[in-house]
Amino acid sequence: MLNAQTIISILLVFVPISIAANAMELGSSVIFITSAIAIIPLAGWMGTATEEIAVVLGPNLGGLLNATFGNATELIIGIIALNAGLVRVVKASITGSIIGNLLLVMGLSMFLGGLRFKEQKFQSVVARLNASAMNLAVIAILVPTAVNATSNGISSNTMQNLSVAVGIVLITVYILTLLFSMKTHSYLYEVGIVGSESQDLDSDSESEENAEHKPNLLLWILVLLIATLTVAFESELLVDSLEEATSALGLTALFTGVIVVPIIGNAAEHATAVTVAMKNKMDLSVSVAVGSSLQIALFVAPVLILTGSLLGQPMDLNFNPFELVAVVVAVLIANSVSSDGRSDWLEGVLLLAAYTILGLAFYFHPVIKGLS
Repeated sequence: MLNAQTIISILLVFVPISIAANAMELGSSVIFITSAIAIIPLAGWMGTATEEIAVVLGPNLGGLLNATFGNATELIIGIIALNAGLVRVVKASITGSIIGNLLLVMGLSMFLGGLRFKEQKFQSVVARLNASAMNLAVIAILVPTAVNATSNGISSNTMQNLSVAVGIVLITVYILTLLFSMKTHSYLYEVGIVGSESQDLDSDSESEENAEHKPNLLLWILVLLIATLTVAFESELLVDSLEEATSALGLTALFTGVIVVPIIGNAAEHATAVTVAMKNKMDLSVSVAVGSSLQIALFVAPVLILTGSLLGQPMDLNFNPFELVAVVVAVLIANSVSSDGRSDWLEGVLLLAAYTILGLAFYFHPVIKGLS
């Protein structure tokens, strides 16, 4: 039986297919679809390479590397899209990644894990800490949008300056969360990992394998480099064909940014979260889902704001009000479901239902089609 990693690796065939489609000018829709599929396994290999390198570097440097490269695919796609002037799509992808991780990924994990195990448990203390950090992310998006809505003719330069300042605060908080989770309060996170591993019937044999496992550092650095460069190339193909392809498919910039782009960038990570949940390692699954959302909000978004300024494509935190509503809804329901430190299949259904409703709303949202 094929596992998730094998299936994702098979999708690597779409790398040459997308290149051939671009060379033969088979049309923007074909290029868009094939390059989007090609990014999925590449993102998976980037994640695998990062994990293997982290084993060699040790818990502190390894944790920092994982935290930095955890959402590298979304960051690469975002920078290339920014450079192409698709600021609206980049903004939408930020909110879409947060919504997707909290509702789609955690929902699928709780649903499929709940079908195999009647009730699953995870660290409620960590869940509450993550909830507080997500509340900060909501405030960071809400305040600039509220400033714009309650002022008369605020200049784009003023909004940009406000967004940069808020972005610096968010990056500072992100660094402090890393210090908290990896240094001063690492025991909170270690308890959860140990607890979930003890529930795995094969934990002893896995520990022996891990002890003997010594990754080839140079090999995995090479894999990470090649995968990153290929993701950048495929992202160029994706972004170049994005406007024409989505118009041909009848999609809006809002729906493309909120739903399509985040699923492409997060697919490999989604598979990991669901797979470990089905092994009754709910601590790790929730950590992947919520941790990715936090990284998007506290690290990727501020970096894109600062990068946009350098590229001459100013990006701020003044979001579409409906996007803001969607993020607030996602954070509220995710915090409500995860606060008790337990989950079952019905809670997964509730999260998936919320994501479906929001997805339908974004699809039917009457915004002007086109990305410019």
